[in-house]
Amino acid sequence: MAIAVSTFGEYKGKRVDQFRLVSDTGVTVDLISYGVAVRDWRVPVAGGERTVVLGYETFDAYPAHSPHFGSLAGRVANRITGASFELNGKTYQLPANAGDLQLHGGADGLGRQVWSGQVDQANNAVRFTHFSPDGAMGYPGNVNFSATYMLKGNRLRLELAATTDQATPISLVQHQYFNLGTTELVLDHLFQVNSSAYTELGPNLAPTGAILPSAGTQYDLRTPRLMRDGAGVPLEYDIGMVLDTGRSHADPIATVLSPERDLTLKLWTDRPGVQVYNGVLTNSPVPGLNGRNYPKFSGFCLEDQVLADAVHNPHFPNIIYSPERPYSHWCEFEIA
Repeated sequence: MAIAVSTFGEYKGKRVDQFRLVSDTGVTVDLISYGVAVRDWRVPVAGGERTVVLGYETFDAYPAHSPHFGSLAGRVANRITGASFELNGKTYQLPANAGDLQLHGGADGLGRQVWSGQVDQANNAVRFTHFSPDGAMGYPGNVNFSATYMLKGNRLRLELAATTDQATPISLVQHQYFNLGTTELVLDHLFQVNSSAYTELGPNLAPTGAILPSAGTQYDLRTPRLMRDGAGVPLEYDIGMVLDTGRSHADPIATVLSPERDLTLKLWTDRPGVQVYNGVLTNSPVPGLNGRNYPKFSGFCLEDQVLADAVHNPHFPNIIYSPERPYSHWCEFEIA
């Protein structure tokens, strides 16, 4: 089926396009060029289809209210302590947007830019590109970013790449908010993540640098569990989990079952970590897709990424890229 392209809105004088991918298994994914956001994702279920992500029906809600629903976050995803870093003997001060931290690349990061989209009909894909100039949100280097979403059957693959003309930190992340079920909250999904350790958090939700074993904690998701304690009380998750080393990239890092047990999500990635988040700060003041409300715990994220605040933790995987070291990253979701 041909990829349908339509105008979805306008942002700072730039047209925002929507691209609709449809697969041979009946999955439909709507992508918008603002932040390369997955606006809607519909999967066949008994009796029809179900929206499995959080998003908005109209564009204006995105810049006004979206907490990165479905978008890419960067140049550097997650938190940078002190909103600054040192590189090659120079200190770079970044505009803070979460207390004294910079979160997800800043207030005008990649998730709040209008990208250019190009249809790849042969592969049922859309390739988005964006040029980020030297100094954007405080970061050095002229960087050319690309993000390609490809839909085949029930699998949506994302391939990310970037080239820069000087050394600079880059760590992108997809920020899908999922709800595979028919009810408002995601606490009764069954979660399993192949991780035996997590990054300890300080009082500002940034890593202390310590990597701790998850055994005996609520962060041990190696055995499938609900996001509630034994008494049924909701548990909060906003934690960086370290994926097991030596794993095969052919194996999913996470598997999530809907409360109705009629849909299963699987995630594959080449990243060393994943941020597990269950919407503890979510509270949209306007309704979302299909008129649904988005309060606390209304969506969960599995943000495959390098460990947060890597610029201040040299024992974390390196996120400094250069002309000789281009950036690349892939992940793939299956919901069936």
